[in-house]
Amino acid sequence: MTQSHPTSGATPDPNCPVSLDLLGEVYRADDYDLPEILARIPPLTRAKLAAYLYGKSHMHQLGLTVARACERDDLVRAAGEIGSVIHGQAHLKPARPAPSEPAARPGAAKPGAPRKISLGGSAAKGRSFDD
Repeated sequence: MTQSHPTSGATPDPNCPVSLDLLGEVYRADDYDLPEILARIPPLTRAKLAAYLYGKSHMHQLGLTVARACERDDLVRAAGEIGSVIHGQAHLKPARPAPSEPAARPGAAKPGAPRKISLGGSAAKGRSFDD
C-alpha cells in the first residue's frame, strides 16, 4: 500500500526562534564553527535561541554556550528575568578541582584504593552459630 500524501519529516517547533535548518547547524557545529554561525544570527534572535535551548533539558548546555555569545540586555529582552539568570550561569567560572587530600598515615590505604572489608567482625569471634 502506498501513501497518498508526502511526509515532511520533523515538524518545526512553533516556539523555536530560528528555522529547523539553522537549529540543526547550531546543534551540529563544533567549537570552532559555532561562533561564526552565531554571529550570522541577529542579536535578539540569538538571545531567544539561547533561552529556547536553555529550556530544553537535552540542549541546556548548548543554550548556555549560545548565551555566552549574547549581551545580557538582549537575553533580558528575549526572556525576562530568566534571561538574566541564563546570562549569569553562562558566565560562571568553572568549579575548581577539589584540593588533594593530606598525606596519608603510615600503613593507611592510598586514596582511591579499594578498602579491605572484614566480614567476621570482632563481635562474632568466639561465637558458634551452629547452636
